[in-house]
Amino acid sequence: MNTRRQMKKRVSARAPLRLGLGGGGTDVSPYSEEYGGYVLNATIDQYAHCIIDVIDGNRAVFHAADRQEHFESELGEPFLLTEPLALHKGIYNRVMRDFNMGKPLPLRITTYADVIAGSGLGTSSTMVVAILQAFDELLGLGLGEYDLAHLAYEIERIDVGLSGGKQDQYAAAFGGFNFMEFGAEGRVIVNPLRVKEWIVNEMESSLVLFHTGQSRESARIIDEQRANVRANNIASVDAMHELKRDAITLKEALLVGDLSGFSACLGKSWESKKKLASSV
Repeated sequence: MNTRRQMKKRVSARAPLRLGLGGGGTDVSPYSEEYGGYVLNATIDQYAHCIIDVIDGNRAVFHAADRQEHFESELGEPFLLTEPLALHKGIYNRVMRDFNMGKPLPLRITTYADVIAGSGLGTSSTMVVAILQAFDELLGLGLGEYDLAHLAYEIERIDVGLSGGKQDQYAAAFGGFNFMEFGAEGRVIVNPLRVKEWIVNEMESSLVLFHTGQSRESARIIDEQRANVRANNIASVDAMHELKRDAITLKEALLVGDLSGFSACLGKSWESKKKLASSV
């Protein structure tokens, strides 16, 4: 696909970070493929941001302002997906290949997030969605939420090869409160929840989000979790089954405003979460 309309010189986009409220980990293969997964999450007013500038010359410039990482190169062959900024390179490669007839565009991509990487809020995946949203605006791609999230997942997990699940991309693309279902052959169903305003207000006044001063690499945790499922580690698999049941309980408590029940289930679910991998 290639659009011939007048291209904008600058576009910007942002995508919201998310709180994983229930079922996190059941969106990761092979568990989701074999047993099916449920996840409840909600996006917050913290974001990943992207600005794309069309520039003169024959160069691509990628700059992550919050991480102090920078890459620039002459355009030609697709970029090798190595650090720094492997995700930026992977997104650029895929968009040029699939939506610009393989022809490179001289661009400057500047990104930053409102929180540090490794915060547990889905920062990396949300950044991929934000960059893709900016490309969607720049090239007039007309991507829907499912298209955007699926493309972000493929770039991050397949093209670049980073371990992880699927909930972050879909949360960033859809926004709001969502109950998500993950099944065999990559099937994903996003059920946006109509949470009453008084319940949202009560939730906001009852939740505190702390920065612990530490960041962690989720890929290492995910790799251990996946290995436990493949090895049919009973404790780990049973904990995932429990997390999936908790996601349903949490959704039901949220929709009726039972925040006491929601809180109790959240605590119980955290104990199950710690059984997925020793590095949780």
